Amino acid sequence: MKIGVVKELKDNEYRVGAIPTGVAELVARGNEVIVETKAGVGSGFSDEDYEKAGAKVVATAEEVWTNVDMIYKVKEIFPEEFKYLRDDIIIFTYIHSNAHPEQTDALLDSHCTSIAYEDIDDDNGKFPLLAPMSELAGRGGFLAALHFQQTMFGGPGKLLCNVAGAPAPVITMLGCGVIGTAICEMASAWGCKVNMLDVNYATMLKLKERFPSANFIFSNRTNLQKVLPETDVVFNGILWPKDRKDHVLYREDLKLMKPGAMIVDVACDDNGAVETCRSTTHADPIYFEEGIMHYAVDNIPAAFAQTASTTLCMATLPHAIAIAKKGVKQALKDDKHLRRGLTSFDGKLCLLETALKQNRVFTDPNELVKEF
Repeated sequence: MKIGVVKELKDNEYRVGAIPTGVAELVARGNEVIVETKAGVGSGFSDEDYEKAGAKVVATAEEVWTNVDMIYKVKEIFPEEFKYLRDDIIIFTYIHSNAHPEQTDALLDSHCTSIAYEDIDDDNGKFPLLAPMSELAGRGGFLAALHFQQTMFGGPGKLLCNVAGAPAPVITMLGCGVIGTAICEMASAWGCKVNMLDVNYATMLKLKERFPSANFIFSNRTNLQKVLPETDVVFNGILWPKDRKDHVLYREDLKLMKPGAMIVDVACDDNGAVETCRSTTHADPIYFEEGIMHYAVDNIPAAFAQTASTTLCMATLPHAIAIAKKGVKQALKDDKHLRRGLTSFDGKLCLLETALKQNRVFTDPNELVKEF
């Protein structure tokens, strides 16, 4: 199979879909990999690194898109790339179709096959292609809070650390998943008072073994409203179902928060668990609602591009290898978890969450593969 790696177009996105090590693995299995020049520079990988790994480096994105069977990338398809979509190409990337109706239109109109990293699950109901970025996003979100708590960046001038002579800062985390674990680890290590809210007792109990000093609290309206007045930074790591209309943290709750408090929405589901969340960029990362600073950058891992690209490529590579070896139809037929990530196929929308949110016709991928 011919596999293409292009330079990302998203604002301040420095990650790359396949690192040279991943390219070498694909080439060793008889695939041809075509890489757009400078696609990996932001992650610390030169064109020469890709050529040594066996890739062909070309001058433009168009040369990649028009000569490959599969595009292997990081972020969603941008309008500038819509013209390259066609019925015989496979798109393998983070797609987030529910948040981008115009992209969904382009995918369906082109009749391409698109598979979203973020929706591929495993036997435990987890999302293994999302987890590496969630860990980085959690750690990066804590570092962002440290940054924007500084006076010169609009914060109250509070160091998120237990300093002798000053009260320990209070961190409240919504969700005890991968993001929550990463933030709890950092906040606890810095000596903060940490409140961890979740609805799953078993999850909280397991995490408490690692972080006995943190407070693990059932997530409900009463408990949230009790901890908000003392909280310096609220972090959200809840992956919110795309079709839900309710929230965990409502606009009215912001009035309970103290001056200088901050919300860092790492999950970045617009109008999701945090009602006042809207995605921001590294170039323009913060905004204020009800006097509360919000940080909601939707590609935090891009700030740590080399680490992010390496972990993401290693997570996605087994699926890319399977698609290249078997062909996309057989790979989808053989792997129910890969099918869970199928967004579009031959003009059909195969992701239920997007169908519900955008009021579109849904085609069950499990039924679809029976026709292959």
